[in-house]
Amino acid sequence: MKPRNPSVVGIIQARMGSSRLPGKVLQDVHGKPLLIREVIRARRAQSLGQVIVATTVDPEDDPIVAVCRLQGLPCFRGDPLDVLDRYYQAAQLFRAEVIVRLTGDCPLIDPQEIDRTVRAFLAADVDFAANRLPPPWKRTTPIGMDTEVVTFDALARAWREAEARYAREHVMPYLYEQAGRFDTLLVDHSPDLGGYRLTVDTPEDLALIRAIFDHFDGTDEFSLMDIIALLQERPELLTLNAQVVHKGFRDTDTRF
Repeated sequence: MKPRNPSVVGIIQARMGSSRLPGKVLQDVHGKPLLIREVIRARRAQSLGQVIVATTVDPEDDPIVAVCRLQGLPCFRGDPLDVLDRYYQAAQLFRAEVIVRLTGDCPLIDPQEIDRTVRAFLAADVDFAANRLPPPWKRTTPIGMDTEVVTFDALARAWREAEARYAREHVMPYLYEQAGRFDTLLVDHSPDLGGYRLTVDTPEDLALIRAIFDHFDGTDEFSLMDIIALLQERPELLTLNAQVVHKGFRDTDTRF
């Protein structure tokens, strides 16, 4: 096995404030906080040299910091709304040359999916790669497996130039929304699994994630395709969050 490259840094953004499910990142999922479930799975990705949590300086996010300290997990605190700045500052601190963006509401993230996206990024020698992009691109990866990869230089340019509020809050839009601005790559998934929702943004989402972990007896060793096989065998589980509408990449948090 090749040694891990410490300059490839997975950064998981997480905060307690959520308009639809406050405190979701620390909700219990079969005996562990949701965020820690995600960290455990992300750390199994062979392409990541480090995994850190990027939370905010808001006092309400103190519990996230406390959990990270308890778990011995590196944690950075930055701007609550300007998440692009938070990523840039964290990447500088941890000397990242390649940043892998993950969001703290994806406790089912598959390490193989992270590796697949990072490998495609490195092989293509581009500025930015992702396994999903918003419309008009077609999603072929389930919601909840989202992985974005960017060079530090490209992230720094976005940090300097991006002005739109949604571009600062959602980190990566400046890198892909205008053709030709950066060299980008969309890493599609085969088979097409874009219709599945495996993230946590609402109580209904959380119910599905808990049901999946319960089925696997609380282990973290199952893969994306194991999840799909379960959902095909028990399609009634999909009704738990079938009515949830996914937010768009231009939606911003009006509380700020």
